[in-house]
Amino acid sequence: MKDTPLSNCERDFLLKAIEEKKRLDGRQTYDYRKIKISFGTDYGCCFVDLGQTRVMAQVSCELVAPKENRPNEGIMFFNIELSPMASPGFEQGRQSELSVKLNRQLERCLRNSKCIDTESLCVVSGEKVWQIRVDVHTLNNDGNLMDAASIAAITALCHFRRPDVSTQGQEVTVLYFFFFLNFCLQYSPEERDPIPLSIYHMPISVSFAFFQQGTYLLVDPCEREERVMDGLLVIAMNKHREICSIQSSGGIMLLKEQVMRCSKIAGVKVSEITELISEALLNDRKARKAGGKCGFAESMPQERITALKKDETPVEMTDVTETANGIIQKGEAAPQTVPSPVVPVPGVGQVGQGLQNSWGLEDDDEDNYEEEKNDNSGDEQVEEVTKMDVGEGDVVEISDSEEEEVVILNPEVPEKLKNTGSKSHQKGAAASKKRQKK
Repeated sequence: MKDTPLSNCERDFLLKAIEEKKRLDGRQTYDYRKIKISFGTDYGCCFVDLGQTRVMAQVSCELVAPKENRPNEGIMFFNIELSPMASPGFEQGRQSELSVKLNRQLERCLRNSKCIDTESLCVVSGEKVWQIRVDVHTLNNDGNLMDAASIAAITALCHFRRPDVSTQGQEVTVLYFFFFLNFCLQYSPEERDPIPLSIYHMPISVSFAFFQQGTYLLVDPCEREERVMDGLLVIAMNKHREICSIQSSGGIMLLKEQVMRCSKIAGVKVSEITELISEALLNDRKARKAGGKCGFAESMPQERITALKKDETPVEMTDVTETANGIIQKGEAAPQTVPSPVVPVPGVGQVGQGLQNSWGLEDDDEDNYEEEKNDNSGDEQVEEVTKMDVGEGDVVEISDSEEEEVVILNPEVPEKLKNTGSKSHQKGAAASKKRQKK
């Protein structure tokens, strides 16, 4: 399933806002979104929220045979999974162009920068080494997945603890530890704590989006800004301002001054993010040492299990009763309701005190109506019609019927047509009499 493309109006609106140095979420040009780092119950599980973008990194290890060309070094493996839960444009079980691109950038950022001492992962030279696997899962995509993935991966590697091993000749024994709600269960004759990885530095990537062929620059683009950008520059750097990797995409030509400016901005952002990661690791270490809640148990009271949950608006509830009573006392009394004096028609029932009910009177009224109808029909059969002349040729018909009184006035006619006119009057009177009887 493909993402819904942006309309021309949305595209023009975004570009116009960027020209005016305005962003959709109210940030400035070089501002990052809010970063939130949390850890799971097990070592090596890390959740990173970059605004609305949410990723999870999980580190695991196993003993494998080393590579032939490097028998004394461990193996680092990175994998980024773009789940359909994060965006409808991602497909399950199929590597897209974006996933391949993110995997390569993450490997170039962490493995090629030699941030981890791989020689310390060797157990028996040429036979057994530790393979460290980092799986990054996207839980929600709102842009800038690369920065969120790099922060989650390096934080999970710093938080991870591998089990210790003991060697006796060619025999290798792994001392496993199981942690459940801060209780350590060790199934080994020797008591040994898990060993953290040897990390030299923490490389973190910072993304820059360019618009209008490099005229405008934004840090940490969101998903809508990524759709309208012309090019992307990703710089991976550590807190010592050492560039670990740099990659440009989009086909735009950047000047030397633009790259230098981006590197200076990246140095400041990397220092701030590194301090945030160190503080999060220190707080988690203190919580586990003190026996406090951490991971899943810590998430339950703080309601951090559901992703992207909005905070509730605080409401003052101290003097609600007093305020309500004061409003009731100051308010005007409601007018008393008086029952309607209108008598309902037959067959209508009213509910309420003081109201009249004529529900059972409908049958009696129907019988009275039928009797009146029969009387009217008898009167119509015996009605008498009286004719009287008004002047010459004028006939007035008067009947006993209460419905209408018909007066027919005929104009004067010559004497020659008098006889024929009288006959027509007689016929008209007879016709009107028939209509009245009907």
